[in-house]
Amino acid sequence: MKLTLASSLLPLLAAAAPSSKVTRDTAAFGVMSARSGSPIHLLPLNAAGSAFYLGGETESYCPFGNSSALCPPGTETVFAGSGSGLSVEVPGGQEVYVNPSGALSFTVPHSAYIPAGSSLGPFVYTPGTEFGSWTFNGWGASGFMACPTEDSKWQVFAAVSNATVPSGNVDDCLGFDALGVPTNGTAAAWEYL
Repeated sequence: MKLTLASSLLPLLAAAAPSSKVTRDTAAFGVMSARSGSPIHLLPLNAAGSAFYLGGETESYCPFGNSSALCPPGTETVFAGSGSGLSVEVPGGQEVYVNPSGALSFTVPHSAYIPAGSSLGPFVYTPGTEFGSWTFNGWGASGFMACPTEDSKWQVFAAVSNATVPSGNVDDCLGFDALGVPTNGTAAAWEYL
């Protein structure tokens, strides 16, 4: 009897899980910044600490050990579909959103929690011949901006004038074009941290 009840609940639990998980046939892309003559020109976008940065390193984890054949490399940050989710293997996936301070963020593994007042988009990925483009059109934003941090990275925010940025001054931030770099469509990490 217990087995029957458990097996009847499994489809319901699966349906309740976030839908941002990437499958092998989902379009996937990395992001590189474009702003000529600036310190952020051609920097890769990296996921770290539930936020995104230009510069620094991608932070990922695999429960099987990063050197295991069961683990994707986890060295690059890759988005799925329109860019509203990350290219991961972790059950339930990881969603991308803009938090109430304006920072581009992502959900922690095994949780669909997104703070109240956050925006889920729209995020728009447009494929191109060599590079595509990725943007955020919520809150009247004109895409993204990168803001300097104390550790020489640039944290990524929605390009909105009321963002709460690391220096406290939005004028310190640089707007940039987010170039979409196509990938092979396989999950790039087990999960991002």
